[in-house]
Amino acid sequence: MDPLFWRHLSSLAWLVFLAYWILSARKLKTIKQREPSTERIVYILIIASAYVLLFSDGVNFGALDRRLVPDSTLLGVLGVMLSFLGVGFAIWARKHLGENWSATVTLKKGHELIRTGPYRRVRHPIYSGMLLGMAGAALALGEIRGLVAFVVAVISFYVKARKEERFLFAEFGPAFAEHARSTGMFLPRLSS
Repeated sequence: MDPLFWRHLSSLAWLVFLAYWILSARKLKTIKQREPSTERIVYILIIASAYVLLFSDGVNFGALDRRLVPDSTLLGVLGVMLSFLGVGFAIWARKHLGENWSATVTLKKGHELIRTGPYRRVRHPIYSGMLLGMAGAALALGEIRGLVAFVVAVISFYVKARKEERFLFAEFGPAFAEHARSTGMFLPRLSS
């Protein structure tokens, strides 16, 4: 089967993700504190570059277009499954976060420190799900550019998560420090 078939199929997961994000952003708490706009713009440009690498058709990326993994139905199916699993996990985490969520690094009026559901074990499960979904899309694509996109996303999410944690520590102090000690950033902590 054409390798682009698997990438296109995995991109359906991301369309579901986008639709949910747009619909769920309608009811949020009022913003109390927000990151500077310039920092947000830089983040958007970096993460957008990862998505362009991963999902652009008809663009010549030169050496980045070379196959990284063999063209196989098994890897294509696995990539699609990981995309849907990751996006599903991110949606579950986003739903669990509720009105505290924001696309930008913010604190809300009446912000709550969520420590249940996926937040019981992971501090940033939305990013975890998105990264799993991106890894799946990269596997479905099978090209070097997918790996580059994934690495860009990991670095970008790490920087954004650290900034969010500074906001949360300033707001919740010892409660957030204890939460950080007992959870992993993107993966569950193996030991407490």
